[in-house]
Amino acid sequence: MTTAGESLNLQWANLIVEELVRCGVRTCSLSSGSRSSPLVIALARHESIESVVHFDERGSAFYALGRARALGQTCAWVTTSGTAVANGLPAVVEAAKANVPLLLLTADRPPELRDAGANQTIDQVKIFGHTVRWFADLPCPTPDIAPEFLLTTIDQAVHRTRTAPSGPVHINVMFREPLVEDEKTSPTVMPPKTWQEAERPYTLYDDSRPTVSSTAIVDVASSIAIAERGLLIVGQLDSETEEHAVMTLVDRLAWPVLADVTSGLRFKNTSPYAVPYYDLALLSESFSSHLAPDMVLHVGGRYTSKRLQQYLARHPPRVHVRVKASPEREDPLHVVTDCLQCDLYHFCDDIRSHLPANGNVKGVEAWQKILPDIDDIIDSELAKHEEISEPGLARAVSRLLPEGHLLYLGSSMPIRDMDMYGVPDATSRRVFANRGASGIDGCIATAVGVADEIAQPLTAVVGDIACLHDLNSLALLNRAPVTLIVINNDGGGIFSFLPIAELEDVFESHFGTPHGLNFGHAASMFGIPYHRPSGHLKFEEIYYEAVQSRESALIEVNTDRRENVKIHRKIEEAVRSHLERV
Repeated sequence: MTTAGESLNLQWANLIVEELVRCGVRTCSLSSGSRSSPLVIALARHESIESVVHFDERGSAFYALGRARALGQTCAWVTTSGTAVANGLPAVVEAAKANVPLLLLTADRPPELRDAGANQTIDQVKIFGHTVRWFADLPCPTPDIAPEFLLTTIDQAVHRTRTAPSGPVHINVMFREPLVEDEKTSPTVMPPKTWQEAERPYTLYDDSRPTVSSTAIVDVASSIAIAERGLLIVGQLDSETEEHAVMTLVDRLAWPVLADVTSGLRFKNTSPYAVPYYDLALLSESFSSHLAPDMVLHVGGRYTSKRLQQYLARHPPRVHVRVKASPEREDPLHVVTDCLQCDLYHFCDDIRSHLPANGNVKGVEAWQKILPDIDDIIDSELAKHEEISEPGLARAVSRLLPEGHLLYLGSSMPIRDMDMYGVPDATSRRVFANRGASGIDGCIATAVGVADEIAQPLTAVVGDIACLHDLNSLALLNRAPVTLIVINNDGGGIFSFLPIAELEDVFESHFGTPHGLNFGHAASMFGIPYHRPSGHLKFEEIYYEAVQSRESALIEVNTDRRENVKIHRKIEEAVRSHLERV
């Protein structure tokens, strides 16, 4: 609401914040600055929105991303003008690629200071380009513009963050000086009386997601009915509601289920149709070629396994159905024959009644019979090493993570190792990762945002380079209990798996990039309990104590990049040899 006697800047900012609240925005992550003062003051004074302040703009943007991803609803990010805005780009890219509803409110200079050499002034108009779903450049507050314009702009912006494809929206807000001083002579901005007396937004949008047509449902069900070797792929799921819906589909379909680690179903070994070690099973072409599917049903987001992608490229199914909420093309192999844009929950609910009751049990049995052997092979190979290894860490975390705790996986090797080596069990857990653009920046801030929003303890596993990228976000660990496991292999570990690792004259200096650092002093600087265990048993002891304490901690695990590659290769060769014999 507006208050007589306040500057026009504050009155506009109050209207913006009030309308955000009416549109359902309950959290704002902000990095304050002078030009954003009106927005910051309005946020600080409004009792119905939580303002989280972080000094690092990039970290605060990723924190907002984590909150929005966990909530499934729009969160706001507020920052001041200049390069502060540019620091939000990595989080904006991730939000766009992962369809996370994020509202960006950036303060800006007035038109007369643009392109005039004014200090701290850059071109912020459409600075995020086509990455955002919508953009508005708000003029400086003036009594000549009706407040209804401001309200409908906010309503449209929040709506566009949620409308498929959901994602980031940018509102650039210009303010003239004086920024926040009371001006007794300022005219009072009077929004419509009906709006003042109501509690709803000025313009109320229907944000419900579309359902799929009955014709499309029947067509997919008909293809399922005649499929001889069906395969269900489950990518990243965004809520427990989606997990439950997919599980009911799994039980009805009775197909082999290849569940990505980000689906939340990778660790739920309660289904007789789950194939948790499918990535390793695909190492043997002679084994997997006999199980090549004639139909694939892919629900949820993208999957992590590169081997699965290569497998489907070698054995493209006759029918490949992709079900997702956004209209964007997600078909890097160009094999999708049917793409259904709809809400996943409604798709699962609608198609179940059209499915045959028997499924493809023989296909499931063929996959399942080799799983216990793979489990034993992994344990047998890891038992040969006293020191802690990265595959061994993935197994330890997946086994020891308490029920109800959340899991965040950093890009590069942490998410790949958990997807390949994580121990399947019956513990229910939600798994998060920034897999839209798969960048390594903002991992810590995103993880804290997730834990803070859901209000549950979280374990985050990230690499050393990812931690260095987001070191300032260690300051956020006082907001939520996050056990941060940093795998320090002294450089970019994933590059050691690539062909460039054979180029000895340039690899270590230009790709491996050893830094020689540890994170003990950083943890001390931010007041975080720090541990550096040696060996598997000590790690498990420290990790167990950390998660039981329900307080944040940083556990640094040192590994050797060259040895890590050897361990991976030995496990893979043992699995491949066994499958060849089978």
